[in-house]
Amino acid sequence: MSRISISDTRSATGATAEVYAQVKKVTGGSIPNLFAVLGHLAPASLSAVLNAEGALAASSLSKQDLETIKVLVSELTGCDYCVAAHVMLGKKAGLSADTINRIRAGELTGDTKRDALVAFVRKLQLTSGTLSQADFDAIRAAQYTETQLADISLAIALTIFTNTFNRINDTTVDFPPVK
Repeated sequence: MSRISISDTRSATGATAEVYAQVKKVTGGSIPNLFAVLGHLAPASLSAVLNAEGALAASSLSKQDLETIKVLVSELTGCDYCVAAHVMLGKKAGLSADTINRIRAGELTGDTKRDALVAFVRKLQLTSGTLSQADFDAIRAAQYTETQLADISLAIALTIFTNTFNRINDTTVDFPPVK
């Protein structure tokens, strides 16, 4: 159960009500628990997340690439909430259950470009300091552009933000359970 409780989202007013309306447009009418709590506590922060997610949706990365990044970062961070959300969204983006499981386990998926992305993101998440030239060359050899590298960075940053907040809050998972 979430550590931070909020009042019913239907009784929200002001900036919180406005950001909840923004969420409903994106989700088709529902307000996931993460967004409910974040919108209640920090509507400007949630609005910033939604705007950045909108930029990512229009970015140079495919939906499958974005969900590959988000599933992997969430798995490495240990955020059960985001793993469940992005496994579901990854499937909706066309990633197979087997591919998602392989991404989560750090195993090869059989897709050379996706495997290069997974290796790159894992390296960024599991090491510190400046990335080596060989690692940079490897992701570029996989045909990721410099613009895509910027978009990968934003996808990682947004995922870490939501992962961190969910870990603090122990946000109740309201997506299909993941094994």
